[in-house]
Amino acid sequence: MIRRLTRLPDWTLLLVLAVTLAYFFLTHEGLYALDDYYYSRYAHQLLTGTFRLEPDPEGLLHDPLKERYLIFGPVAAFFQLFGLNIMSATLWPLLATLGCAGLIWRLYHRREPVVAAGAMLLLGLHYFTLNLTNYLYPDNILMFWCLGCAAVLLRGREPGRRAGWWGAGFALLNFAALLSKETIAYYLPFYLGALGLDAWRRRHGWFWLTALGTGAVLLLGYLGLYWHYTGDALYRIHLIEHTNEFLKDGNFLAGNRAALLARITWQPLAFFVGAGLGLMLVLAGLAAGGDGNQARRTAPDRRFWLLLAAVTLVVYWLGSTSLTSYNPITLLPRMTTPLLPPLALAAGFGVRRVVQEGGWRLWAAGLLLLALAGWLHNTLAILYALPGVWLLAVAGGSQRRQWPTWLRPGTPALATATVAVLGLALAIRPVYFMRKPSVSAHSEQNRLIRQQLQGPARGTVLVDDYLIGNYDFYYGFRVPTGLQYRRYWARDSVRLAPGEHAWLLLNRATLSNDELTRKLIRYSPDSVLSWYPRRRLVAQDGRVELYEVEL
Repeated sequence: MIRRLTRLPDWTLLLVLAVTLAYFFLTHEGLYALDDYYYSRYAHQLLTGTFRLEPDPEGLLHDPLKERYLIFGPVAAFFQLFGLNIMSATLWPLLATLGCAGLIWRLYHRREPVVAAGAMLLLGLHYFTLNLTNYLYPDNILMFWCLGCAAVLLRGREPGRRAGWWGAGFALLNFAALLSKETIAYYLPFYLGALGLDAWRRRHGWFWLTALGTGAVLLLGYLGLYWHYTGDALYRIHLIEHTNEFLKDGNFLAGNRAALLARITWQPLAFFVGAGLGLMLVLAGLAAGGDGNQARRTAPDRRFWLLLAAVTLVVYWLGSTSLTSYNPITLLPRMTTPLLPPLALAAGFGVRRVVQEGGWRLWAAGLLLLALAGWLHNTLAILYALPGVWLLAVAGGSQRRQWPTWLRPGTPALATATVAVLGLALAIRPVYFMRKPSVSAHSEQNRLIRQQLQGPARGTVLVDDYLIGNYDFYYGFRVPTGLQYRRYWARDSVRLAPGEHAWLLLNRATLSNDELTRKLIRYSPDSVLSWYPRRRLVAQDGRVELYEVEL
């Protein structure tokens, strides 16, 4: 069957790349989150030589994002190449996302084409994988490093490899992950288990000696750098603990202790199903068990990804973000990115087993997926219902003589059709969001600022409570002299010098965004306009309006 499916991973890779690029451009909301702004600012500081490694001398700024050098470092290079704008700022997470699909293709497109196709779809078309491509968040970048680390650990310990080079590469990739986000620690229990097992069996010694030696040199240099600039070699760990202490009122130890039992029992399962990960979990579960004769060649790979997914799942389910107290990891989709590569690959092996062996696995997968759809009973249920119905149809049909022989378990046609059904189910939600209008109007706001609010204009620009925190991004972090930005409600304190003007910048998309109006913005466009009765419309671009006002 493998020989007749050699092109399936190629076409799947092209599909994943096309959907990812389409999603990136069609759903991009511009500068939309605080992380985007802070990482971009650090990248600009690197580019201009104003970045400070040492902490704030007054001890006021405790920002863990500043320590993630491989998030904003590459962004600085993209700013140099393509200019400072939101598209160049988010090019790095996009490339990392595409890189994950490329790595899976490289690993399995020849030896296990069904696994490669299934894993690429399950990871690449997962909605939150796509959602994180157009924000400058560290999660998809970390996901790329995590997949690279695991792939090197798997392949570098195979016979005939240059184990020393692979071991050094393993250490370097993990160090790169550490410089991106601390949650590479999710993999540490699995690493220790693999090291202990290899030591017990007295194998792969050169790989581990090189990896541990290289890692020790890198880590000592890293800690020495912190000691030199801060006087504290463990500064980054202490910074994380300080952040946990600052946020303790909302966590499960202090302000929300009564919910701790639910958090470590049923809530993660409900979260996974609601985030769309139930499909991967069901298929990965079907990959467990012994292999048939045809699949024994890649059985070590299947077991590797299953064990890594299981260990990472336990760490996420029960782990803590603090070393000094128990604080469970937040149930947010973007926090699951270290789990996604091994889970998707384990699920890929589950897909291969279902279409190759059929039998009770078809019934089990179909019934479980339909049960998850019934549990959700919302629009997301289609993600589970469509593959569930298909697998049950194959399970029932393959037992009848009328069912086409070319669509029975073990045939290339069934593998291709099942991959197609998975792709269709996974693509529905991303395509829906591709068709939705923007909820931020970033591009329109950017055009108005560039056209109307540049030097030599002088005066005050009155803006909403969201834009006040990041307006300098629109100027490349260099606001023209003579222009100042103030909040709407500061209108009574604004004093204009002779020759200065006052403008009101009104972004109706921002003021009607549910994510902002629930917490940050407490006023509507009409109420803002009522505060400035003496106004004149200067320019309008879509849902963004610029008025000159008299104070």
